[in-house]
Amino acid sequence: MTTADVQTAGTGRTFALPMPAGALGAAVRVVLSTVLIVVPVFLFSTLITFLLGAASGLNPAAGIAGDAATPETIARINAEFGLDKPVWQQYVDWMSSMLSGDLGVSWFSKIPVSELIGERLAVSASIAGVALVIGLVLGVGLGVLAAVYKGSLLDRLITAYTSVASTLPPFVISIGLILVLSVGLHWLPSAGYVPPDENFGRWLSLIIMPAIALSMDVVADIARQLRTGLVAELDQNYVTGAVVRGISPARILFVHTLRNGSGPALSILGMKIPTLIGGAVVMETMFSMPGFGRLAADSALRGDVPIVQGTLVVAIVFVLFCNIVVNIAQSALQPATKRRD
Repeated sequence: MTTADVQTAGTGRTFALPMPAGALGAAVRVVLSTVLIVVPVFLFSTLITFLLGAASGLNPAAGIAGDAATPETIARINAEFGLDKPVWQQYVDWMSSMLSGDLGVSWFSKIPVSELIGERLAVSASIAGVALVIGLVLGVGLGVLAAVYKGSLLDRLITAYTSVASTLPPFVISIGLILVLSVGLHWLPSAGYVPPDENFGRWLSLIIMPAIALSMDVVADIARQLRTGLVAELDQNYVTGAVVRGISPARILFVHTLRNGSGPALSILGMKIPTLIGGAVVMETMFSMPGFGRLAADSALRGDVPIVQGTLVVAIVFVLFCNIVVNIAQSALQPATKRRD
């Protein structure tokens, strides 16, 4: 058994935790240190989310009861939604319900917020998920090619592409794709959404353009960062030693250097996940899709605070979860980090 110093967020204090030695200890240490950061961030983010709704001054009574609402009617509606309680009590009740999976009900439709989000989340998840897959596959492929053929024409072409793609906003790429693939060639539909379990081919044809537009920046950044990491690793002494021992170039690349050189790319991936979520909102508008982002935007315009708060909480949880996964993956792929005991 060994001990690991874990720093608590915000206080700067450290305390020692007993850790099992080896890879298991490293994994436990990463999980604990990540949780100690994520939990305060989650609590602070949800507090800000709630206070924004409370500070908006919006009230469902006028919208539900209409212009002829009496003070008694307004008081009854406020009591129904718990708005007659002090703000701190409203926050405690909201947090208790949220942690149990209850995000409240819509002020106007009276439908549970979790049900409304569940209906729309599949659209945004489809766009962001396919964009993430495209970004990983193309980004890793281009980054590896650029590093292996460093200084060649292929390397220069990939570098030029990453420089251009990282400067183009997704909505500009979307317009170009619609003009070429939909208006010009009539290959793909430009609007709408169909669930994949209803018609997978139709779903893919509707998702692919917004996903491509959203993924281009991810492809460019992952390729650029992966190339940087791999070029640095390929110059290390252990690579020269592996070549001398007769280990195949493919094994050296994919088993050793790719594992050790993926740190910068994984770091940038963790930063790009919130961008994918925010970009999915724009893509839903561009391609007329009834997704998670449009639900939040329409609810904000209508003043339906519980839905806006619910969508923000779901987005916060998703971003934090993905960052936990990225941190664990980064630790697992870098053996040098594991040996710091």
